[in-house]
Parts: sequence; C-alpha cells; structure tokens
Amino acid sequence: MKGKINVGYLVSYDYELLKNSLPTVYKEADNVFLAIDKNRRTWNGEYFTIEESFFEWIKVFDVDHKVVIYEDDFYVPTFTTMQCEIRERKMLSEKMGIGNWLIQIDCDEYFVDFGNFVKDLRKHNSYIENPHGKPIQIAAFWLILYKYTPNGILYVNKPTKAIFATNNPKYVNGRRVKGQVIYTNNLVLHESLSRTEEELRFKFENWGHNKETNKDFLNKWITVNESNYKEYSNFYYIEPERWKKLSFFPTKNIAEIKNIVQAENELQLSNSFLWKKNFGQWFKFLFKKV
Repeated sequence: MKGKINVGYLVSYDYELLKNSLPTVYKEADNVFLAIDKNRRTWNGEYFTIEESFFEWIKVFDVDHKVVIYEDDFYVPTFTTMQCEIRERKMLSEKMGIGNWLIQIDCDEYFVDFGNFVKDLRKHNSYIENPHGKPIQIAAFWLILYKYTPNGILYVNKPTKAIFATNNPKYVNGRRVKGQVIYTNNLVLHESLSRTEEELRFKFENWGHNKETNKDFLNKWITVNESNYKEYSNFYYIEPERWKKLSFFPTKNIAEIKNIVQAENELQLSNSFLWKKNFGQWFKFLFKKV
C-alpha cells in the first residue's frame, strides 16, 4: 500500500504522558517519531529534564522497532513560542517523510480508536500520492479532560474539532495548514489541562499559546471541583465561552474512560453533523486556490 502511517510526537516536559498515548497508536502506526530538543529547552527557552528511565521504557515497549528518536535544536530565541512550534512541526514532518500520512499527536492526546482513524485516512490516499498538489488536513474531535478531582475527572461536555494529519506540512498555526478540512468520526481524549497547578503554570509559560491565555482562566480552574462545577460556565483558556459546560467522569482510569466514551451516545458525532461539516469544507475549497 502506498504511503505509510507515520506518527510524530513533540516530546518535552510532559514526556511521561507519552506512556498513555503511545500504546493507543503503536499497533496501527508504521513508524513513530519522537522529536526531542537536544538541549532540553522549551519553545520559551526554559530548561526541562527527561529521566533516563523514560528512554529505557521506550526500548522495552518498542517491540516492533518502530520508534525513531529525532533530536534537534528546536528553540530559536528570536521566535515566539508559536513560531518555534510551527518550525518544529515542519522539521518533524520532513523527517517523517513527505508522501506519507503525516500524523502529529501530542503526548497528552489519547485516541479512543486509532485503527478507525487510519481506515478513514486510507479512504483519502490520493492526497498523499500527490502531496505537493492540494493540501488537505484531517480532523478528529477532542474530548477535553479539564481537571482531576478526588473521585474522577471533569471534562468539557462537547467534543471539539482538532487537526491531526496532513499530506503537506505547510503549517501556519500549530498543526493547521491552509487547506480543506476533512472531518472524521473519531474521538481523542485530550489531557491538556488536567495537570497539577504547578504543571499547568509551567505549561502556560512555555506552550505555543502563552501570549493568548486568558488571565482569569487559572483562578476558575483552581476553584471548580466535582461538587460545584455545575454552578460555573465558560471554561476555555482563550475565549471562555467556547467551552460552556463541564461534565464528570467518575474514574481517573484512562482505559475505563475510553469505554465510557464509546458507550455514551451524547458524546458521539452524528452522520448528519459530519456530512454538513464536510460538505461545507468541500464547497468552500471547490474553486479556491490555496
């Protein structure tokens, strides 16, 4: 079959979360590339450490020898954090090889059914046969894990679109390229915010959105818990109203949460919803030159 399923990760200060994410994609991936700054610096120039035990875990886990460690200098002092992110994503995709499906996943993202996502990609293989032709980007939907509580995890109650794959990595903002989006019926647990307060503060200083984060976000995040979350609304860290309400998983076990998600009808994406989204994108780019 033409074109490989190549998965790339940006590995930094939250590297331990890869132990949750990598097992969700490993079987269906042809290759997995781990991009790690060789000087152990974030996009904001802060230093971080990766314990040697992590690399030992990779060696033990990688029974099929799919994992490639890609170390380079990804921090540019004169760049913004987002510019550094875009640069690293481009460098990683070039390492992964143009002409393959270029899937970029963060360490805190866990596919519910990566095999189904791969099947959806394969329906559009014509785009990787001519990768320098029409740019395309493939979306799944995040289910945002918002905050750990004593008895479970709070999460944003509506799935949110997110880009994961492309044929042509001309990124303009994070993983986004200028091109048509194809929406797929796939959910991804996103542990973006469900950290300790200390971890979250460090992330907000060093990720690609460090200049955009709503200054009032953290106060609300600290205040909300499993007893009072229904009393609050508007939880997004940039434009609060984009995440209107939270719900609650009565477990902290990621495997159990995946089972709950697959059984919960309210979290599923309808065929009519996906058809409308995809028709709108098709029509938008029908006569548009990118």
